Amino acid sequence: MKLQPKKTRFNKFPKGKPLTRVKSNLNWMQTTKSVIALKALTPSKLTGKQIESLYNHLNKFLKKNGIIKINLFPQIPVSKKPNEIRMGKGKGAIFAWVCRILPGSIFCEIETNNFKKAIKALEYTKFRLPFKIRVLTI
Repeated sequence: MKLQPKKTRFNKFPKGKPLTRVKSNLNWMQTTKSVIALKALTPSKLTGKQIESLYNHLNKFLKKNGIIKINLFPQIPVSKKPNEIRMGKGKGAIFAWVCRILPGSIFCEIETNNFKKAIKALEYTKFRLPFKIRVLTI
């Protein structure tokens, strides 16, 4: 499960605004049917590898006892030049694909009957993510 866009015609983007200054529409950040969710408390960026690690960890912990829905997809390319390269010579190659996480966004939902196991699984995912989260039960 490699998380990156398939068609990237012009794949090197500018860096964009800092996450603390980005204003967004919060309509997509609300839960639909799910019962237990993860909510971000601080702004951050998640790479495709981190999202995949989160998904695999939840799958391993829940063992097909629930439906996992992750509302993220990395669309923003991050470029990086190799080490020990002199200045100039253009922009570097794509290093990773990331998605922006805004504070207050709900990015992971679990629909299950075993609430205790799902809450425990989401509590353990705090160590895999580079920002503060809160577990919501709805």
